[in-house]
Amino acid sequence: MQKRRRRRALLLLVLRKLLACAICAVALVALFSVHGHVFPSSKLPGASEPLKFPSVRRSPPIQSLRQSLDSPSSFHTTQQEIKYQRAGGEQGWRQELVPPHFLKPPVPSHKSEEQSWSLDSGNLWKSPSNRDFFPCIDHSPNYTGPAESHGYLLVHTNGGLNQMRAGICDMVAVARIINATLVVPELDKRSFWQDTSNFSDVFDEAHFINTLANDVKVIKKLPKELANARKATRQFRSWSGMEYYQNEIAGMWENNEVIGAAKSDSRLANNKLDQDIQKLRCRACYQALRFAPPIEAMGKLLVERMRSYGPYIALHLRYEKDMLAFSGCTHGLSPAEADELKTIRENTEYWKVKEINSTEQRYKGYCPLTPKEVGILLTALGYPSNTPIYIAAGDIYGGDFHMADLRSRYPMLMNKEKLASVVELQPFLGHASQMASLDYTVSVESNVFIPSYSGNMARAVGGHRRFLGHRKTISPDRQVFIY
Repeated sequence: MQKRRRRRALLLLVLRKLLACAICAVALVALFSVHGHVFPSSKLPGASEPLKFPSVRRSPPIQSLRQSLDSPSSFHTTQQEIKYQRAGGEQGWRQELVPPHFLKPPVPSHKSEEQSWSLDSGNLWKSPSNRDFFPCIDHSPNYTGPAESHGYLLVHTNGGLNQMRAGICDMVAVARIINATLVVPELDKRSFWQDTSNFSDVFDEAHFINTLANDVKVIKKLPKELANARKATRQFRSWSGMEYYQNEIAGMWENNEVIGAAKSDSRLANNKLDQDIQKLRCRACYQALRFAPPIEAMGKLLVERMRSYGPYIALHLRYEKDMLAFSGCTHGLSPAEADELKTIRENTEYWKVKEINSTEQRYKGYCPLTPKEVGILLTALGYPSNTPIYIAAGDIYGGDFHMADLRSRYPMLMNKEKLASVVELQPFLGHASQMASLDYTVSVESNVFIPSYSGNMARAVGGHRRFLGHRKTISPDRQVFIY
């Protein structure tokens, strides 16, 4: 009995010692394991080359553009944060496990902003490659001067500044095709803007005539002796090629001395034209159609004042009353505002479409971006909040109320009324085409041009900027943006 008790006591003692040894062994293994994670290399903190653990600034989750549209302040993620989350998202959780006392001291916030700006500013303002495309407007070797004139071409332009500008270029080409003497075109005075400006008020008339002297004969007015001449006014067929003008329109000279073009917009095809005719259109647009001296001088002054703030964006914010009424776009507007725009559309006789579904228009990408959406776009592109922005537009519908969100993101919003005094702008006030000419000048000369809608000015300024050296233009895809 006593022997059995001794054996049990001895066995328990041995088991206790074995258990103690096992616990010690586990503790030692755990200790060495922890040291191995903290010091992955053979170098210790006191060595000549310090450990380098990257510091991590946790970025807020990127929300979708749709969520951002519902919350004015929800989209403040910078371009660097977006890149980090895409490229380094898989490493983020590992970096966050680094013990905080081994991290480098944080860099002061203002220094980080300066470094970020120096890294991104080149891409933000850099113009795209020209891809070996250059202006091509010189006459071909076989080009001749204007042939003997068969009669006179009278042109009644229609639309706003840029629609009239494009139409004038087309009519210069048409005059060449039908061997006509072009009378300086008459600007539209019956459009929505009711502008009474004449050609010489907006464009340099003498320069226009002289520049085209080797292409088309241009005169200021129809000679008095032709006041009772045989005349035919015609609305030329839209997007017509050279054959139409050479055969159908030129055939009218048999019975008429004067041919009148009732409209000028989109009357000549864009493609499949003789190369010299295409070059003539470019010469008319980018060389002959120079703004009148007072507009040129005021435009240069506005550009200089914008440049004094640094590189700037020209934003063609097409959010004026006429645009919203014409397009039927009422997203973000009150019921009263939507009704007002509908009334304008119904009362404007030459706007053919009266019933418009605003939601369908928006989802098809037919609506201009709202000021709020433009602010979200600029933030997503990475432009800092101190970016100078020139608003190339007329009166924004709803005024400060609809501009509040954009202004909260980008407070340096400028326009011609802020850059110039009332006295300086006085000669141009009340003349929509002249005021639009100032916006055109500042937009062409900007570091970056962004139109919120692909209308006539967006195309005209964008084309002019390409002609002058492929200056940076950002044209948002409005349909993709809202999804």
